[in-house]
Amino acid sequence: MTHISDEDTRHLAQLSGLQLSDDELKQLGSTIGNVLSYVQELDELTTDGVTPTYQVSGLQNVWRTDDVQASAVTRKELLALAPASQSDQIKVPKVL
Repeated sequence: MTHISDEDTRHLAQLSGLQLSDDELKQLGSTIGNVLSYVQELDELTTDGVTPTYQVSGLQNVWRTDDVQASAVTRKELLALAPASQSDQIKVPKVL
């Protein structure tokens, strides 16, 4: 098992915005150590001659043409339905 120090665990928790008790920090450190050990095991595997696989489901993107369809409703009629409009656009409150 790869060991991760309590200070490193505390730093990672702080960066993640987590407030953890000492017991939770020790458990998290142990879990992170186990994950790092597993990644090290995977790193030791020989993958020579293995073709990289990026997609296994066989699904593909379906593309369609982006055609503008005529509508019986005009821009002015749609803008009239909005609570407020300005310069041929719907006016909305600022969102910060």
